[in-house]
Amino acid sequence: MPSRNSVIAAALLLALLAAGLWSFRGVGLSWEQLARGTEYAGQFLARTVPFVWPTVGETVRLSALTLAIVFCGTALAAILSIPVAVLAARNTTPWRGGGALGRFLGVTARAAPDAIMAMIFALVIGQGALAGVLALGIHSIGMISKLTADAIEQIDEGPVRALRAAGASRAQQFWGGIWPQVLPAYIAIVLHRADINLRVSVILGFVGVAGLGQQLSHAMQTLNYREAMPFAVIIFVLCVAFEVVSALIRRALLGAQPTGRGLGHRLVRRVTSAPAAKAGAARAARIRQSRLRLGRAGRIPWTPDRLRQAGLIWGTAAVLAVSIGIAATQGSSFAYFWKNLGIAAARLWPPSLAPEKWGDVALALLETVQIAFAATLFAVVFSALLGAFAARNVAPNPGVRAGARFTLIAIRGLPELLLALFFIILTGLGPGAAVLALGIGGIGLLGKLVADSLEEVRPGPERALTAVGATRTQVFAAATFPQAVPAFVGHTLYLLDTNVRSATVLGIVGGGGIGYMLASAARINQHELLFLLLCVLAIVFLLEGLSSWLRRLLA
Repeated sequence: MPSRNSVIAAALLLALLAAGLWSFRGVGLSWEQLARGTEYAGQFLARTVPFVWPTVGETVRLSALTLAIVFCGTALAAILSIPVAVLAARNTTPWRGGGALGRFLGVTARAAPDAIMAMIFALVIGQGALAGVLALGIHSIGMISKLTADAIEQIDEGPVRALRAAGASRAQQFWGGIWPQVLPAYIAIVLHRADINLRVSVILGFVGVAGLGQQLSHAMQTLNYREAMPFAVIIFVLCVAFEVVSALIRRALLGAQPTGRGLGHRLVRRVTSAPAAKAGAARAARIRQSRLRLGRAGRIPWTPDRLRQAGLIWGTAAVLAVSIGIAATQGSSFAYFWKNLGIAAARLWPPSLAPEKWGDVALALLETVQIAFAATLFAVVFSALLGAFAARNVAPNPGVRAGARFTLIAIRGLPELLLALFFIILTGLGPGAAVLALGIGGIGLLGKLVADSLEEVRPGPERALTAVGATRTQVFAAATFPQAVPAFVGHTLYLLDTNVRSATVLGIVGGGGIGYMLASAARINQHELLFLLLCVLAIVFLLEGLSSWLRRLLA
């Protein structure tokens, strides 16, 4: 007989499925609308060629400015995330309520849309690079602190106990016993967040943050698609290049091959996998020689590996210093921060909304939630198919698996904002474009997670069914998929949580929902802006609480 928790979880999942179907009808997306959009595709392509490329100098300047904003924002988050993670982790929090406070700070930072935070910071310090740096930095604290806290909770307590027994202080125990174990995961988390921030920086351009995104916004708003598409191509190439560089940095610092499924990670693995064994043997020999020299000389020798790591560390510091210099010269300034803070606070507080707008806000919030549910359902249906074909233990042959993996990689390489702009052109303004953009983007993420979950199931039940003559379909239905259901549900809930925030942001560029009202309030009535932002935060917290509860039921 099924347990009470299983029944509740199944009922909630059916409710989520019903909500997805209802939302898909509510956003008004139909096959007829898509068919009409294909007619506009030819006209759109005719208006985009030939491309009008920016000059090399302009491309380098805008790319450097965009990367400077990303580097500074990520560095700010990396620094501030450490105390939040220490507070949130169960084995390092200084007092009983500290863990709840740390998790609350992380969830709050993660819940506030970065584009909306950029609007608010623009009121305080003016539009420019620094508003984008602060928005990316504060929003990134949520992800970095959560994953870092998870890494802290999984450490080996032996070194910490040894330091405690020797009389070390709490700070000495952390930096000497905990941090060295967490550092590899921390570096990987920060690099991954920097990659995400580069894609997000495009969206910030639509709310006034300088860089490639702002130029793309100007070109799109003036319907100059021949200038807009080259910026979209440059952004895509920059994202792939950044992924390659981050993978190489991680490999050089941590001595491990990148494990991601992105285009950049795959390229790094292809280039470095052939000489990996030879390089590993040579590195081991150098380590043995270094230990001998260390024993004789009593000091750490400068081996090639140590020189390379030191070069990367100092190079990163130099790049960050240059990035700070570039970002500090663009528009916004801290010179009148406190004066502007008082002015902005007076504009924002108290939050208010005219009674005649309550109905419109409720409908806009409902539409935002419908976009998120419909996009999640869209992604679940297609990612379940692609993810299954991309799994090694499910795909009928290696060719099918390679094709499915390549499709997922190609989808993940496209920023959701660019997809939304493309579908807005084809289907017009409204929630339909946001559903298609988030749905297709979700296929790339969820499909990869589904494939990984299917490959990680226990092989015993599969082998047992195969031994008694079960077909491939029967093995999948009876052994493979049931084991992957908890992970699949968890990934789906994570995607739904992400889509709520993304639907809010895409509304700013015409994707329907509450986003358009937020953008309008930021320009006209900031009291409304704060009220709408609090409404969005309430929806995000509600859905995140529901997701956490359901995950506990399935655990």
